[in-house]
Amino acid sequence: MNYQDTVSRDAEELRSRLAAIVQSSEDAIISKTLDGIIVTWNEGATRIFGYAPEEVIGKPVTILIPPDRQQEEPNILARLRKGDRVDHFETIRIRKDGSPVDISLTISPVRNAAGEIVGASKIARDITQQKRVEERLRESNQRFRLMADSAPVLIWMADATKGRTWFNKRWLDFTGRTLEQELGFGWMQNVHESDLEKCLQAYAEGFESRQPFQSEYRIRRADGEPRWIIERASPLFEGAARAFSGYIGSCVDVTESKKLQTEREEMLKSERGAREEAERVGRLKDEFLATVSHELRTPLNAILGWATLLRKLHPGSEDHVRGLETIERNARVQGQIIADLLDMSRIISGKVQLDVQAIDLAEVVSAALDAVKLSIEAKKLRLRVTLDARAGRLRGDPGRLQQVFWNLLTNAVKFTPSGGRIDVVMERVNSHVEISVEDSGVGIKPEFLGFVFDRFRQADSSTTRKHGGLGLGLSIVKHLVELHGGSVRVKSPGENQGATFIVALPISAMHLDDVKPERPAFSDVDVSTIELPHLAGVRALVVDDQPDARILICRLIEEHGGRCILAESGAEALRMLGQEDVNIIVSDIGMPDFDGYELIRKVRSLHDSRVRNLPAIALTAYARNDDRQRALLAGFQMHVSKPVEPRELIAGIASLLNLASKDP
Repeated sequence: MNYQDTVSRDAEELRSRLAAIVQSSEDAIISKTLDGIIVTWNEGATRIFGYAPEEVIGKPVTILIPPDRQQEEPNILARLRKGDRVDHFETIRIRKDGSPVDISLTISPVRNAAGEIVGASKIARDITQQKRVEERLRESNQRFRLMADSAPVLIWMADATKGRTWFNKRWLDFTGRTLEQELGFGWMQNVHESDLEKCLQAYAEGFESRQPFQSEYRIRRADGEPRWIIERASPLFEGAARAFSGYIGSCVDVTESKKLQTEREEMLKSERGAREEAERVGRLKDEFLATVSHELRTPLNAILGWATLLRKLHPGSEDHVRGLETIERNARVQGQIIADLLDMSRIISGKVQLDVQAIDLAEVVSAALDAVKLSIEAKKLRLRVTLDARAGRLRGDPGRLQQVFWNLLTNAVKFTPSGGRIDVVMERVNSHVEISVEDSGVGIKPEFLGFVFDRFRQADSSTTRKHGGLGLGLSIVKHLVELHGGSVRVKSPGENQGATFIVALPISAMHLDDVKPERPAFSDVDVSTIELPHLAGVRALVVDDQPDARILICRLIEEHGGRCILAESGAEALRMLGQEDVNIIVSDIGMPDFDGYELIRKVRSLHDSRVRNLPAIALTAYARNDDRQRALLAGFQMHVSKPVEPRELIAGIASLLNLASKDP
């Protein structure tokens, strides 16, 4: 073999190796003419773009270029004709299936033996994954910056040279300086001169140890005030080799806590006191709830017990009458307990309203005395009453003031043993009227005198206490008296030595116009003796989801000559109104599906004017002033609270239907 044959053989082997390298490359290696026609196409190009060589060779390279990037090819060809090389040009190309691919292009001009540029070779590298990683990194950095800027602490970052490279917005707002001013070591200008050495020492030691560190020093705020901060920093390590790259740190303003250090013991003492007070109040509430349960269950026991016995007793017998009286008496006790709870609720929420008018206080006190007269006689107590005629008239709510004196008198009767005495004195003292209620009862221990008018407080809250009650009466008395601009106080020499409660009410100047005899504070007429009108011809629609309640109301109406149609829901009531002829609606409020408010609103929106204008009474256990106002605003003409007083219900029906009553 001659030399020429050897060279030819070596050249052929070299071309084969080069072709094998080109074909096995992961990158797309493509050659094209200066007109952009594809000449060669390796396996890497097939893997990236999805085309087989026979599908693209001889075709323009623009089949790989998206429509919005077609101008790139003329620009690249123009540069190649000049002999320029295009390095690492990042762009987007289109695969055979139409999906985009991020690539990096390196394009070189190809010359012939004469040195003329006749084409180009192109290496295209798929950088889709790299772009995704970069995008995720960019988004991660952006999220970090957003979170750091919104964080309530001062945050900084530093590189391995100790120079700080970034500060969050909170830091810049705090110092009042720009990012450029703080970068590197500019941040040290914020540090208080007295703390600079200590700060830098902790900073340097942290970088040398590459361990988390903490320091405390002062920096100047934007307004010039030095503020104490606690700085905590953690080292940063990157990559698989865990190369140290710097620190990230945060600073918290602790100035206020340092100012309060000297007061810490006092605060701890106050906290202990507050905790003990909260525990005491919690115990009182628990005791109060236990008392409420006891006080409600006691009359309930009598009611249920006698209700069971009445089934076996002959109507009209002595025991039958006694049972009915017991049930009524205990039901009224329960009603009073509920009234006290509602009153206290109104007082706490500030919703007590007074019906202020000109009154004779002597009449108010006398009415309260009449209310407890039977209890006084039953215990054979000696009652002495002295009412000063010079006390004159004043302005106030007669009902609420009677409630005040009834509470005081009831307490006096309750805590005074049989055969004791009660003295009631009303006298004018300067510009006030003072009413004192003194008893010879169990008295009040000195240590409890200061808590007599507190809510949830009772001198004896044990299960062995001798006297019932919720312990709310005196608290209600205090609030009602204060609403009238007065005051109430208590005196007691001690246990078993009686107690005296004194109410002081201001006397306001009144003109003759203030006195309205047509609205006396109390009437001499006993309304229980007034004969109620007969409800003949009245057909009432009674709506209540509780069967017992429906039957009870119907029975009361029928006893006075009326007739009833019963409905157990609002929906049933609406159907009956379209089928039956009724004169009045008596409806509960709290019902399933839709309540009484919704029922009356639907009635008031009906097209039939006869039904739409029917008078309606809300009969409900929701008995607050707010509940009454809501019922009237919804469309009811009257609000009657449960437990229902039969005379009140019948009188209400008669009033709405304009049925006359007969005086005694």
